[in-house]
Amino acid sequence: MIAEVAFNLPLERAFHYLIPPALQGEVEPGRRVAAPLGPRERIGFVLRLVTESPIRELKAIRRVIDPRPMIAGERWALAAWLSGYYYCSMGEALAVMVPGGLRLRPVPGTSVSGSGAAGVPGTGMVGTGTGGPGVVVLTTHQRRALRALVRAMESSRAERILLYGVTGSGKTELYLQAIDRVLRQGRSAICLIPEIALTPQTTDRFLERFSGRVAVWHSRVGARQRAEDWLRLSDGTCRIVVGARSAVFAPVQRLGLVIIDEEHEPTYKQEDVPRYHARDVALARARLTGATVVLGSATPSVESYYAAAQEPGRLVTLPERIRGRELPKAEVIDMREELASRHRVAPLSDRLERALAQTVERGEQAMLLLNRRGFARVSQCKTCGAVERCTRCAVPLVYHALRRELVCHYCNFHHAPEELCPQCRKGYLRFRGAGTERVESELHRLFPMASIARMDRDTTRSRESHRALYDAVRSRQVNLLVGTQMIAKGFDFPQVTLVGVVSADTALNLPDFRAGERTFDLLTQVAGRAGRGEQPGRVLIQTFCPSHYAIQAAREHDYRRFYAQEIRMRRGLRLPPFVHLIELTLVGSSLQRVNDSGRLLAERLRRAVRGHRIALLGPAPHRIPRLRRAYRVCLILKAQAVEAAIPILRVVLQPGRKFRGLPVLVNVDPL
Repeated sequence: MIAEVAFNLPLERAFHYLIPPALQGEVEPGRRVAAPLGPRERIGFVLRLVTESPIRELKAIRRVIDPRPMIAGERWALAAWLSGYYYCSMGEALAVMVPGGLRLRPVPGTSVSGSGAAGVPGTGMVGTGTGGPGVVVLTTHQRRALRALVRAMESSRAERILLYGVTGSGKTELYLQAIDRVLRQGRSAICLIPEIALTPQTTDRFLERFSGRVAVWHSRVGARQRAEDWLRLSDGTCRIVVGARSAVFAPVQRLGLVIIDEEHEPTYKQEDVPRYHARDVALARARLTGATVVLGSATPSVESYYAAAQEPGRLVTLPERIRGRELPKAEVIDMREELASRHRVAPLSDRLERALAQTVERGEQAMLLLNRRGFARVSQCKTCGAVERCTRCAVPLVYHALRRELVCHYCNFHHAPEELCPQCRKGYLRFRGAGTERVESELHRLFPMASIARMDRDTTRSRESHRALYDAVRSRQVNLLVGTQMIAKGFDFPQVTLVGVVSADTALNLPDFRAGERTFDLLTQVAGRAGRGEQPGRVLIQTFCPSHYAIQAAREHDYRRFYAQEIRMRRGLRLPPFVHLIELTLVGSSLQRVNDSGRLLAERLRRAVRGHRIALLGPAPHRIPRLRRAYRVCLILKAQAVEAAIPILRVVLQPGRKFRGLPVLVNVDPL
């Protein structure tokens, strides 16, 4: 027998290998095998078994990796869809569905993840209501929303529901009750969350409700635990998965429900091949299984809200917080006035400092958002004005005070700062622009007796760091928490009464048509962390652009006001959701060669797309024109349907997704 094997490589073909007699019966579609490819051994997926091959002399498979198929059921069709939509090979599509380090070693009698026995949980529920122990009392809006979700789940076809609910409106309780219903149907559920930082809080809710019958799925789960969960999921003995975007590929049996919490978050987009979006993968998988997809958010993506508004019954709303709590009062602080009165830019305005002092005095908690890591954003010469930049990337170096180093956040190049400017060798360097380290330092200066913590990528590198920070804030060991966008997503701390946004402008002026949307999302989400308990909340937003429509709409917690202006702009410029974008990035070590190839690729594409209702923009320098010593030029295709554009790219580009020998990074629906 002969096995057809696909590898995790940008090659549009599979390879034939002989199956040695010792491996007969072990090699089957869906299992991984190790086989020689060129001068080295690689791991690939068996696609099918055949009896003949056009190749005369075949190499043999060396060993079988898995004790059972890793790909089965509808996940074969899902891999084929991934390959076609996101322009990757079948091997690349299959590889993203199975964690690279996963090794199955089945152990008889393995118990279900967490505690308790496997199976369908009981229907006793503990939640947000006031009807006594073990009983949930839903609000009128929650009951209406749950009825809509149940109708969708009882349908015999795939359904898509956008659950648009203000922060604190009880969306998580609806997720739990919807999962309870789908388990009663004998089906499985996947719940995606945008950040690992949210895992402790979310899994606590799920484990409490479903007695430990939950598999947690993200990159920091240990290899042994992940292997055990994979076996239970593929056996059907565990039927709930909670995790980050890769959990959308979990090998659950009879999938009936996929929940995507905070569906607007850009972290659902994969940065490596295949550059998939978990929301679109969930919808594709639901079409294959007849499942329901619930997209939950207080700030839905423009694309999701537009799609839901086109068809009756797709949009379900929760317009009020539970228990009648008011949304926090938000105020905008014009930092131009602050600059005029102080004659210097400080991280915290006078008004925000006073509000923090009052919060600490009352024994309450506050959160400060600044979506920039490090102590200072740039190191600049006072004489010639030169900014220290990464020698490998076209970006300024960020100063990290704890490390006492200037660091590139793209390639991790770093060195100790010098006193004199390396350009002119005359002027002294000064640090400008605040990051989370600087704000934390300022808080320690202002409130030396307060307990202060920071949550960003630098403080959450270890496996249990998210849990430790979450527990410290939850137990009120921390008075003031400063962090990047990860503190804005879904945390429920009842004692947080004040939220301060140190700079609302960090994303507003980026060269990105989504800048307004991202600013509105972040401000609204972090504002929603305030006033979730018995005490009312307050939000202070510092900005140099107080009149921008995204900031004004966030101040009023008014998504529809923001959406009305944003969709008008998108329609006029023919941007998503009215078209699909496909970004092509040429990469090379020679700027001249990259530019020349970009112009030639543009010429070929213009000829190829003629008559296909596809527009081409570029070539133009990439927003980061040099990254890790490689120059980058990009082109953008605007198409009504991705399916019309991908076949053209497969013809124009050379094997291995190259053009004139240069790699071409293809990003469908980029964020």
